[in-house]
Amino acid sequence: MARLVVEDRDVVVRLSWREALAAGRREVRAPLASVQGARVEPDWWRSVRGTTEHGYWRAGRFCLGTWRHARGTDFVAVASTGPVAVVDLLPGPEFRRLAVSTADPEGAVRAVRLAARGARGAGGPPPA
Repeated sequence: MARLVVEDRDVVVRLSWREALAAGRREVRAPLASVQGARVEPDWWRSVRGTTEHGYWRAGRFCLGTWRHARGTDFVAVASTGPVAVVDLLPGPEFRRLAVSTADPEGAVRAVRLAARGARGAGGPPPA
């Protein structure tokens, strides 16, 4: 199962070796300063938008890899077994959204929000 963690000044998605093989990468990084918001999405399918660009999916079971849509590209590592941690990012060079099924989505979202607030400084608005 994928993990969503905060490391240094980045939000990091770490994949298991099987997930990494399917996605073509071991991890995904995005700067904390680019976090626009973080939330838990109770319905896994609402966190996936667009069509697969690179990766695998099985209808009603999982989506893994990069997904292209009108606003850019998202990275998803989503299983249909529960809620999903969703991190929306400012427009940038790689991804607009990270969507990850993780063991503790509430804890992961809380950590991202806290770290993003710190990266912006105490005076900036908190991520939603």
